Amino acid sequence: MKIEWVTVGPFQENSYLLSDPDSGSGVLIDPGDEAARIIRMVEKAGAMPDAIWLTHAHLDHIGAISEIRGRWDVPVYLHPSDLALYRRAAQQAEVYGFAFEQPADPDRELADADQLQLGAHTVRVLHTPGHSPGHVVFLADGLMVGGDLLFSGSIGRTDLPFSNPREMETSLAKIATLDPEIVVYPGHGPPTSIGTELATNPYLNLNER
Repeated sequence: MKIEWVTVGPFQENSYLLSDPDSGSGVLIDPGDEAARIIRMVEKAGAMPDAIWLTHAHLDHIGAISEIRGRWDVPVYLHPSDLALYRRAAQQAEVYGFAFEQPADPDRELADADQLQLGAHTVRVLHTPGHSPGHVVFLADGLMVGGDLLFSGSIGRTDLPFSNPREMETSLAKIATLDPEIVVYPGHGPPTSIGTELATNPYLNLNER
């Protein structure tokens, strides 16, 4: 499995392409802004996107969906608990003064423990609420596309509408049990690993809490 990304938009969000080179299939995860750059990434990789998977529905993670679906008519996957956030993304964008095209509703629902296929690879879904009610992460082949759950040295905000600090603590405890060798590809900032964050991140270092 191969992972590539571009960092887009005013929030510097990481939009990912997860692909299976053997089959040529791929998925876009959190296409947040600057659709043209994301499309160029996909075309350069030679992958054909089969779907768009969303870790959550904040505007900086979904802003390029409409334009990308104009290029490839693929289904959008989202946990249903984030549908309210998804549907109010354009309203959020107005607050910041951003141009934003509200995407059509998602096509399919994600759930905890779902197993999604990408070529010959199985990708596991974990429901990790806290930053948002329907936040999920995607796990496969020693990597985690983690959205805004865990960053290098930090975690996603829990002071936003629909965020929940207690749920965030539970979600962090869940991923703290994963293989420490797993590489984490977050929604913002550089990659890290579960082991590195267990040792150094004050929000995940449970021995220090």
